[in-house]
Amino acid sequence: MTEQEQKKLGEILWSIANKLRGAMNADNFRDYMLSFLFLRYLSDNYEAAAKKELGADYPEMLPDVQAQVNATPLQIWYEENEADIEAFEDLMRRRVHYVIKPDYLWNSIAEMARKQDGDLLDTLQKGFKFIETESFESTFQGLFSEINLGSEKLGKALPDRNERLCSIISKIAEGLNEFSTSTDTLGDAYEYLLAQFAAGSGKKAGEFYTPQQISSILSAIVTLDSQDPSSGKKKRLESIFDFACGSGSLLLNVRNQLGKHGIGKIYGQENNVTTYNLARMNMLLHGVKDSEFEIFHGDTLKNDWDILRNQNPARKPKFDAVVANPPFSYRWEPTDALGDDMRFKNYGLAPKSAADFAFLLHGFHYLKDEGTMAIILPHGVLFRGGAEARIRRKLLEDGHIDTVIGLPSNLFYSTGIPVCILILKKCKKFDDVLIINASERYDPGKRQNALNPDQIKDIIETYQFRREEERFSRRVRMEEIASETNDYNLNISRYVSTAEPEPIINLKQVHTKLEQVDTKIKKATAEHNAFLRELGLDLLP
Repeated sequence: MTEQEQKKLGEILWSIANKLRGAMNADNFRDYMLSFLFLRYLSDNYEAAAKKELGADYPEMLPDVQAQVNATPLQIWYEENEADIEAFEDLMRRRVHYVIKPDYLWNSIAEMARKQDGDLLDTLQKGFKFIETESFESTFQGLFSEINLGSEKLGKALPDRNERLCSIISKIAEGLNEFSTSTDTLGDAYEYLLAQFAAGSGKKAGEFYTPQQISSILSAIVTLDSQDPSSGKKKRLESIFDFACGSGSLLLNVRNQLGKHGIGKIYGQENNVTTYNLARMNMLLHGVKDSEFEIFHGDTLKNDWDILRNQNPARKPKFDAVVANPPFSYRWEPTDALGDDMRFKNYGLAPKSAADFAFLLHGFHYLKDEGTMAIILPHGVLFRGGAEARIRRKLLEDGHIDTVIGLPSNLFYSTGIPVCILILKKCKKFDDVLIINASERYDPGKRQNALNPDQIKDIIETYQFRREEERFSRRVRMEEIASETNDYNLNISRYVSTAEPEPIINLKQVHTKLEQVDTKIKKATAEHNAFLRELGLDLLP
């Protein structure tokens, strides 16, 4: 499927979403739409694997025959081979890591919707419950918890809700049937819809989605060799961690950089339950097996994930790469006990009014010595005083801040302010800080600004080769940052200004030109006065 066709599929699905949601809140309808797309992915993947495993025993049926017998091929096989079902499902768990009963597969659900079957809603509820509790070896409890099939927003009475679901599912099925959808295509469609829902959600979008153009910068940077980025990408990362993972798009972007087998295991944490469920679906929808990722629902700042609190140094997790786009200037409640927390005690606590450095220190604590961390933060972390100034100074003195990248304003769905990317390392090779001022390099848009591929490439390559360019990037030595003038202030414009320099004026040349002009004026006045004198008129002074 071409990129243009993928975009068209996304646009068709988005159009369906706009037409069908009616008075329903866009965020609520998003959960229905994406869940049905997820079910379609699981079903397609499962049926393709079943057909391969069953070979000649898989019932081949034309669509019109399938409609006449009112059953899918897998439903027929189950009916005819009851004694073999258990062995078949054990095999499928080994092959695709999950099982879905034929009645709960997308084609069966879509056929019920097409026929306006009155049992659709009940079947769908049972199907979602089965996927949450029985499909996978590891439980996905609550995966569909935000999908309220009994909501009055779908209809006041049960028949009304059933009818509405039939309409929604039928339209989605029709839209998908226009395309030969592969699993990769459905993953791209999921991402497209995430972006569209994010664009329409304003400030709330920051909770679940990092724009792809910015994700691509972070993911490219953390996959480069940490000590010598100019040597290129690492072949493999054993682990990657995003402690504010939203819908998981940033983690998947890193995976795309290295390929499907380039990361040992993906770890994510998300505090918002709706977004947490989106992330788990997103992983599975992009072909990440349930054994290859772990997403935890919990509060990052409270550090309530058990695996991160393991006190045994040998079992304490450390990650090759850490990426994050945490909530900007989030208000939190630092306690005295947190002052002794292993994440913060060497640096101090971030102020109550802004947890930016608390998020940073959390991720940095779990970074491997040879790893790279890339985090998106508001510009205030570069220059604010008080506790933040003390944390910033300690990070600089210890040689942990490698690069500061200033981005243009209005790139995010959640805020119009300019933000920065901080690159941190525990063992960095260079004794300077690379500062990149990309604030003026963007394509302006009506609602949002954007970075084009060349602008993204410039930022990545400037980091990779530690390149210096006038009014764009500069390697700043620690002596300058620590000077009395700067006092560990990292305000980007102090070191790399985008202002055009004032033109140099040659006063001698200007004086010569003025003398020449003055001579011409005197000559012209004399000639003019000669004419005035002949006419008997008053002369010019």
